[in-house]
Amino acid sequence: MVTFSIFYQGQLRCRAVHEQSGTVLLTDAPVDNQGRGESFSPTDLLATGLGTCMCTIMGIVAQRDGVVLDGATVRVEKHMTAAPPRRVQRLVLAFSMPKGIQLAARAKLERAAHTCPVALSLHPDIAVEASFAYPD
Repeated sequence: MVTFSIFYQGQLRCRAVHEQSGTVLLTDAPVDNQGRGESFSPTDLLATGLGTCMCTIMGIVAQRDGVVLDGATVRVEKHMTAAPPRRVQRLVLAFSMPKGIQLAARAKLERAAHTCPVALSLHPDIAVEASFAYPD
């Protein structure tokens, strides 16, 4: 079990503390939802969580299989619904992979990304589109 303490700071800002490490993060409501947009919004964290989880699980597979994943990046786009209720409608992830990853390893890494814990925890109404670009 991991625990977090969340404190409402006013003006649609929250301060969250990861109790195990003491790491603190702030969230703000986005500008298009009455907020200041000065930090990640809660739905931004959902999108970020998916991208980082996919990278982490690929990293575990790469480390186990002796594949160098260092330098991989992912750009995440979060698309919200236009009509109420307000929710994440679609997440688009564009991975740029490092050179030298063999074809067999690519399939294994991509499968791992799609089965990360966050991906498996998302509601099926959230469309997830992931692309993987390999330079060679």
